[in-house]
Amino acid sequence: MPKLAKYLGSVAVILTMGGAVQAEEVKADTVVATVNGTEITLGHMASVRESLPAQYQQLPDDVLFEGILEQLIQQTALAEIGQDMMTHRDEIALEVDRRAYLANAVLEHTAGGAVTDDALKAAYDAKYANAEPTREYHAAHIIVETEEEAANIKKEIEDGLDFGEAAKKYSTDGAAPNGGDLGWFGLEAMVKPFSDALAEMKDGEVKGPVQTEFGWHVVKLMETRLAEAPTMEEVRAELEGDLRQTAVEKRVTETVETAKVEKMTEGVDPAILKDAAILGE
Repeated sequence: MPKLAKYLGSVAVILTMGGAVQAEEVKADTVVATVNGTEITLGHMASVRESLPAQYQQLPDDVLFEGILEQLIQQTALAEIGQDMMTHRDEIALEVDRRAYLANAVLEHTAGGAVTDDALKAAYDAKYANAEPTREYHAAHIIVETEEEAANIKKEIEDGLDFGEAAKKYSTDGAAPNGGDLGWFGLEAMVKPFSDALAEMKDGEVKGPVQTEFGWHVVKLMETRLAEAPTMEEVRAELEGDLRQTAVEKRVTETVETAKVEKMTEGVDPAILKDAAILGE
């Protein structure tokens, strides 16, 4: 959510109509420039800075300060002309933007308030505290375009060719340079029937051809293990995201349900939205 009261970092010199501003006087409403009498404040500048992509926010303070100020001077000067050219179309667009901004501010506030230590602990306990250990699989595969290729490769492996070397020689995916090694994963992370084949295999077994939407596989199950529940820190980001999403969805639902909503759309052709003329000039 925008924080117009957030101050920029240290500012060496800030010019106002009265001259340099003392550090203790610097606040969001501090005027840093005027354009035909319209004020530009530190709050305006801080708001712009917050909206910038991360790469721009890493610029030196003085460079960013001057760049933002110059941008706001240009915008303010052009906006004065734009105000006199305002059409009904422009008023509609500005109102839509205003509503979207305020709605987003409410949802950001809601999402932020949903993440507390107590809420995180409750979410963790509900999802992981009593969860049974899950089985993880360490496997490798070779993937090719045809069933015949996969069958021939599997026969070569049965005749003595090392699986990893076969993967480097024949496999067509990114795991090939590592001998087809897919690392550790849960079955839910893999597509069927690849996961189904693994579930029936024993450690060290090679199986194939197995067809999926990606091609034909020769699969080797290296080993399996029981995975304990992750720690709170390992899943903190996931839980925070869940809490934020749940809070936002609840806020939207409750707000709309308690609002007095009247739709007057009967007789309105949905195709009218494609007619740009409805907005006027």
